[in-house]
Amino acid sequence: MGRDTIADIITSIRNADMNRKGTVRIASTSITENIVKILLREGFIENIRKHREGNKYFLVLTLRHRRNRKGPYRTILNLKRISRPGLRIYSNSQKIPRILGGMGIVILSTSKGIMTDREARLEGIGGELLCCIW
Repeated sequence: MGRDTIADIITSIRNADMNRKGTVRIASTSITENIVKILLREGFIENIRKHREGNKYFLVLTLRHRRNRKGPYRTILNLKRISRPGLRIYSNSQKIPRILGGMGIVILSTSKGIMTDREARLEGIGGELLCCIW
């Protein structure tokens, strides 16, 4: 059985956010780079750096945190994996779910690459629902 790299990314980011870590290091693949670029563009993370150790590449993500807040800590990122290797979930452009009435995003894998739900609706194409973030 193979590893689910998208679930690994989501879990790493969620764990780092819950533990108030500033950075996360994840393995670099073409899918992970595209997903992380979407997270950066949508404002869920602050910065991306590509790091090399030996012959392997890693992405170092700088997470956004609310600084100088008093009271209980609430996570900023909520991530959920939708489609997984055991159960693939596909949707056409009309049935792509809206997260919190458009406040969150759904990341899709389409025939034109990995994109957000808004971009897919504008293009009029559907695809595999990878994950949702709010």
